[in-house]
Amino acid sequence: MTDRSASAEYSNDTSPLAASGLLAKLGATIPLVSAPMAGGPSTPALVLAAAEAGGLGMLAGGYKSPKQLAEQITEVSTGISTIGANLFGVNLFAPNPVPIDKDAFVEYTEALRELAATYDLSLNEVEALEDDDEWAEKVDMLVSDPVPVVSFTFGLPPAEAVRRLQKAGSLVFQTVTKPDEAQQAADLGVDGLVVQSYKAGGHSGTLTPGTPIEQIPLAQLLDRVRSRTTLPMWAAGGISTPNAVREALAHGAEAAVLGSVLLRSDESGASKPYKAALADPRRTETVLTTAFSGRPARALRNDFVDQFHGAAPSGYPAIHHLTSPIRKAAAAANDSENINIWAGTGYRDATEEPTVVIMRRLAAVR
Repeated sequence: MTDRSASAEYSNDTSPLAASGLLAKLGATIPLVSAPMAGGPSTPALVLAAAEAGGLGMLAGGYKSPKQLAEQITEVSTGISTIGANLFGVNLFAPNPVPIDKDAFVEYTEALRELAATYDLSLNEVEALEDDDEWAEKVDMLVSDPVPVVSFTFGLPPAEAVRRLQKAGSLVFQTVTKPDEAQQAADLGVDGLVVQSYKAGGHSGTLTPGTPIEQIPLAQLLDRVRSRTTLPMWAAGGISTPNAVREALAHGAEAAVLGSVLLRSDESGASKPYKAALADPRRTETVLTTAFSGRPARALRNDFVDQFHGAAPSGYPAIHHLTSPIRKAAAAANDSENINIWAGTGYRDATEEPTVVIMRRLAAVR
């Protein structure tokens, strides 16, 4: 359901919110960051719109080849030069594979076969595909051609990679979901943390995907992380209202990261059925599931979730690659029942408007 949990004490405060800390040093004027939503939503246009609003836009590096990522970085860099501030970054998946049991993979493949056939897809002789998203090549590219911010999720990068990126001039952030992870990231020498709560849409950045994700409210999670480290924190997960932004800042966050609330924006690259599903009043529940990728991710319930949530094994990226052709075919067929509708708990607040309008409203800036 939509997140309405932000404390009422913030509801009467309509003063404009200003950027501070590292975000302000990069040139931001508002304390908002557009999340790196991999798989299509975070287009270069969305990243640039976030910067135009006065925030910072994160480009998703996941699921792209180094060449594709380089092309999008060039597009953003060219556009950002007219804004006059270093207001963008790139997010990468750090390797943290979830091994797949061979028998479980075969069993899940069989379960998907009938659905695949409805899209004229064959799952005969499909093998479990394991890869690392070419992350090392992407790190090398970002060292050679630096961007203002590089963030990691899924796993911890080697300390050497952190140092190389920092030496090249990038600020390095790590996504964490609990205090212990924050301590590990601090020990690596990163510049800041993206503190993600269980309410976040899409994949959880947990370093231990096989362990149930603790349902700690974001404000409480920020307090716990602050007790372990003084690193700058960017808060993520279920933030979709001005009150939620103010609450995150009040609990020590330097910035709020916006994801689901931007999915229906003009610049979002989310597919037509994806955007329609977010606005569908019949869809009322998000579920943390491994059904689509083999790694826990929050999505709106649809037929795929109902049918396969209980049957899906853990196994990333093997399950992601197995279901990807089905999801792509469903999107092409305008079928929202068999796509991954990644959505955080604040998805109901997503609106069909320019990103600039949405972000400035959340920061109370006119």
